[in-house]
Amino acid sequence: MKLKAGDVVILKSGGQAMTVAEVTDETVECIWLGEEGDLFREKLPASVLEVAHIDMSDEEDEHDEDEDSEENESEIESEDHHAKKTAEVA
Repeated sequence: MKLKAGDVVILKSGGQAMTVAEVTDETVECIWLGEEGDLFREKLPASVLEVAHIDMSDEEDEHDEDEDSEENESEIESEDHHAKKTAEVA
C-alpha cells in the first residue's frame, strides 16, 4: 500500500477517518478533527493504517433531504403570507 498526501485513512483497529498530510520512509503524518472540532496531528507507522472507503452517497442523500425540507418550509411560509394578505384585503 503506497500512501500519499491527501489520502484518507483509518487505523486498522478502527476509529475516525484521518487525512494523510505527509509520508516519509518510516512514518505517515495524519491529521483529523476531534469530536469537539479540535485539530489533531500525529505521526504513525504505515503498518497500522489502511485506506478508508468513504461512502459519499449517504452524505448526498442527507443534503437532498435538507434541500427538500427547506423548499417545503419556503412554500409553507409563502402560503401563510398569502393567506394573511387575503384576510387583510377582505
